[in-house]
Amino acid sequence: MATPLGAGLRCAGVDEVGRGCWYGPVFAAAVILPAAGRAPLAAAGLTDSKALTPKRRARLVPLIEQHADSWALGQASAREIDAVGIRAATERAMLRALQRLPAPPPQLVLVDGVLPLRLWPGPQRTVVRGDSQCLEIAAASVLAKQARDALIHRLARRHGGYGLERHAGYGTALHRAALLELGPTALHRRSFLGKVLTASAAATDQSR
Repeated sequence: MATPLGAGLRCAGVDEVGRGCWYGPVFAAAVILPAAGRAPLAAAGLTDSKALTPKRRARLVPLIEQHADSWALGQASAREIDAVGIRAATERAMLRALQRLPAPPPQLVLVDGVLPLRLWPGPQRTVVRGDSQCLEIAAASVLAKQARDALIHRLARRHGGYGLERHAGYGTALHRAALLELGPTALHRRSFLGKVLTASAAATDQSR
C-alpha cells in the first residue's frame, strides 16, 4: 500500500460490513496501527476483506489484534436500520466502534468511501477504496467482516432454513426463496424486503 495517510498522526481507520444485507446488524470496526505494526501486516497480505478468502481473513485477525495499538467493534441492529435508515445506522455503528477505542481519541479518522461520518466531531478524511488503499481501514474491514460472519453463523442455528450460514444474510436466490416460504424473522430488515414481501403477498392472493 502507499505512504500512510495522516503520517505522524494517531489515525483510526473505520469500515463497515453488512450494509446491503437483508438480515442482521450492520457491523463496524475501528483500528489504530502504530508505525511498527504496519510492515508485519502488509507482509502478511492485509488488504480489503472482500479480496481475501475466509481462511486468510481468519489468519489475519490475531495478527491485527497483536500489532494494532487498539481496535474496537460497533454495530447497529436491524431494528435501528429500519427506524433510521441504513446510512444513519451505519454511522451509529462506526461511531460506537470509535467511542470504544481507549483514550486518547484518534487525531484523524480515516473513513472508507465517499461519505463523511457526520456524527464524528473530530478531524476525518474519506478514502475512496480505502480498504485496499489504507492499512488501518483494511484492518477494520477484516475485523468487522470476521465478527459479523461469526455472529451470523451463530444466529443461523436459531433461524434455520434461511441458509444464513451460506450467504451471511445477503439477498441471494436461496435467501429469497426461504423468505417466500417462511416469512421474515425478527432480525430481518423489513425496510429492505419490500419487493420480496410484496411478491409473497401477491403470490398468496393469486392462490386464493
